[in-house]
Amino acid sequence: MTRFTRSSLGLISALTAVGLLGACSSSSSSPAQTLPASIDLEVRAVSGLKFDQTNYSAAAGEISVGYVNEDSIRHNIVVVQDETMISGFELQVNKNGDIDSGSVTLEAGTYLLLCTVPGHQSMKAELTVS
Repeated sequence: MTRFTRSSLGLISALTAVGLLGACSSSSSSPAQTLPASIDLEVRAVSGLKFDQTNYSAAAGEISVGYVNEDSIRHNIVVVQDETMISGFELQVNKNGDIDSGSVTLEAGTYLLLCTVPGHQSMKAELTVS
């Protein structure tokens, strides 16, 4: 049977605590996510429940959209025309630093970019496609 003195137990406790604290921190961080170079339209969700711009533009046809979250909460983005959501397109970013990208095919016209997360109705911008 092994016996420990009080000072030995204190030292063991201190070393265990240091080891556990060291295991909780990480000196390596994951690389920052970046958008693909082929993005035609970049939209950023920023603090204050808004996009980084109120007006965007893109060329008609297949549009590669990149969505970046610079806020601390979850957001999404959809495209709406004449009060109808464009089917098959939605990008989601859950936390600061997240990115998402996808493509949508749009004809020339005026569209609305919206975040449909409940309470985020102020997140809207106009998209002019020509």
